[in-house]
Amino acid sequence: MTIPSLGAGTFRLQGQAAFDSVRNALEVGYRAIDTAQIYGNEAEVGQGVAGSGIARKDLFLTTKVWNENLAGDRLVASLEESLEKLRTDYVDLALIHWPLSKVPVEEYMVALATARERGLARQIGVSNFNIDYTRRAIAAVGAAQIATNQIELSPYLQNRKLVEFLQGQGIHITSYMTLGYGKVLEDPVIAAIAERRKATPAQVALAWAMQLGYAVIPSSTRRENLASNLLAATLVLSEQEMAEIAALERNGRMVNPEGLAPVWDV
Repeated sequence: MTIPSLGAGTFRLQGQAAFDSVRNALEVGYRAIDTAQIYGNEAEVGQGVAGSGIARKDLFLTTKVWNENLAGDRLVASLEESLEKLRTDYVDLALIHWPLSKVPVEEYMVALATARERGLARQIGVSNFNIDYTRRAIAAVGAAQIATNQIELSPYLQNRKLVEFLQGQGIHITSYMTLGYGKVLEDPVIAAIAERRKATPAQVALAWAMQLGYAVIPSSTRRENLASNLLAATLVLSEQEMAEIAALERNGRMVNPEGLAPVWDV
């Protein structure tokens, strides 16, 4: 199975905003939706999907297991609860949201693999894992079982050391925060490329990531932005433009929760 290159994220979307975003995303053409237990919007995502009229087999749903559910005797049950909220029998991808030091990596990776074997998830993977934690996950279940590592990655944070390691292991990369909370959209290099291409800065940043082989999951509450971002899949940047964006690296990490984040690879 493959992971769609462009999906709609739902981070920070609550209640009606989450439902409307999912509904609009599906109506304009998205077929991949990303959520998480901690987002508190799985029910609204499920409602939006159920009301779309799109066959389940044509959708790709991702959720992420939160830390309080990582103990081996809790993980599978929590994923079953997520499926109930999402109104589906399975997710296409289930991820460990953050590595947790107080629970052995082997315990929650094996539990996640068990959930997959039981049909609760078609694929499994991780999120926010650095090289060390990814090595431990590989030791627990094997690299072939880890479909992706969903990491913060943008023109300002290109995570090259981790990317090189993941690609060497055959683990797909999913980029979140690709637009850097909008900061990337104000960059003059991105803006100049967008002007030349008659594209939006968001389309340029998303196209850059997809052209490198990453999946992207931008979110928006505005239907027009969702539709516009979808067009990034048709934008092909030149080698020179890719090089210009590569030069924007500045270790601009924006998601680094104290007590939760691992020691990042730099």
